[in-house]
Amino acid sequence: MKILIADDHSVVREGLKQILKKLPDIKQVDEVTNGIDALKMIESSFYDFVILDISLPGMSGLEILKSLKLNNNSTRILILSMHPEEQFAIRALKLGALGYVTKDRAGEELLAAIIKISGGGKYVSSELAEYMAFNLDYKFETTIHQKLSEREFQIMILLAKGNSSRKIATDLFISEKTVGTHRLRIMQKMGMKKNTDLTFYAMNNKLIE
Repeated sequence: MKILIADDHSVVREGLKQILKKLPDIKQVDEVTNGIDALKMIESSFYDFVILDISLPGMSGLEILKSLKLNNNSTRILILSMHPEEQFAIRALKLGALGYVTKDRAGEELLAAIIKISGGGKYVSSELAEYMAFNLDYKFETTIHQKLSEREFQIMILLAKGNSSRKIATDLFISEKTVGTHRLRIMQKMGMKKNTDLTFYAMNNKLIE
């Protein structure tokens, strides 16, 4: 099995490689540290499996998923994220990801997720499955944040959590001006005026705690 790990934290990549050693049929594990290189590698090489961080510099995991979907690329993608499942998992699955594992549970769930997805299934935690059963039908299609692009959604969550434009720019490797442009579009699409409006909205929709 040939696997690509896309994560910008060396400690996380090393930890994932140690977990992957427990699989008997691993032939090659490649690594990339940003979204642009991740997309190039996925499109130019054949990987049996990709472990993709949702928050990558240059291009987010959601943007990568969207690009792969538009190009009918069927590479099996498992999203790995520091964000709780209810924030990004449903959107990631809609874009073609076959599973979602939070980083704090990777040690427990990663191998199970890979085995299930490699066998043709999809992997979500029992908690997310329950959440989807009770919320997906009426929430995903009707909430106004579904109007946002993948990058806008990512920035909306960060703004709602109280992050400054400077910090968001630094974390996403974009300029503060670009953050400001996205913020303006977010506010227009969602009919809001202040960051606190985003915070209340995100809390009410269980996008943040």
